[in-house]
Amino acid sequence: MPNSIIITGGTQRLGLAIAENLCKKGYEVLVSYRKNHDSHQQLREKGLKLVQADFSTQGGIDDFIGYVKQHYCALRGIIHNASDWAAESDDGEPAALFNRMMQVHASAPYQMNLAFQSLLTQSDGVTDIIHMTDYVHEKGSKKHIAYAASKAALHNLTLSFAASLAPKVKVNSIAPALLMFNEHDDDVYKQKALKKSLLEICPGAQEAVKAVNFLLDSDYVTGRTMSLDGGRHLK
Repeated sequence: MPNSIIITGGTQRLGLAIAENLCKKGYEVLVSYRKNHDSHQQLREKGLKLVQADFSTQGGIDDFIGYVKQHYCALRGIIHNASDWAAESDDGEPAALFNRMMQVHASAPYQMNLAFQSLLTQSDGVTDIIHMTDYVHEKGSKKHIAYAASKAALHNLTLSFAASLAPKVKVNSIAPALLMFNEHDDDVYKQKALKKSLLEICPGAQEAVKAVNFLLDSDYVTGRTMSLDGGRHLK
């Protein structure tokens, strides 16, 4: 069984927590990142392999696919976590925004899943693709319309790839709502955000870590979405 897992956008927040956990569990973890950070050397010292890749450009996607094919002969899984959370604005270009959201959240995973299919099916065991979508893929968003649409497209890719890659590859989604606050979030915003869910908590990145571990360990879940939203759909 191959031991290598790719996590795109895995040097911050949820992606970082998932990457560090999988590394501790003994997986060889390859993480993509868009911008350099001072913390990257520490991550390498922990055993993570880091590669810079900007999935908002076709060249960035092509280069990353080429790197993986050159350095890996088999994969245990791919976790598509790279994200670009941008809102519509009066002075922005709607077409450019929509294309960027679709490129990062839908086109890049689509191309990588196809390109790495042979790497995921090399062994006798079952491997995994996990798409990190978003709570808004069902509800939409008033302020992040293109973002929500692109996450809905990624959700649909889960269904198509689950059907086309079975039984060798399980393909699932994780759809978080509020799992972590940002450093700049004030108390008023936090209280308002907590009230959106039934459980009224912000559980932290470990909620996503537990969801990833469950899907990797499962023998019988594919084509499904794990909604990490605290019951927001019932409010």
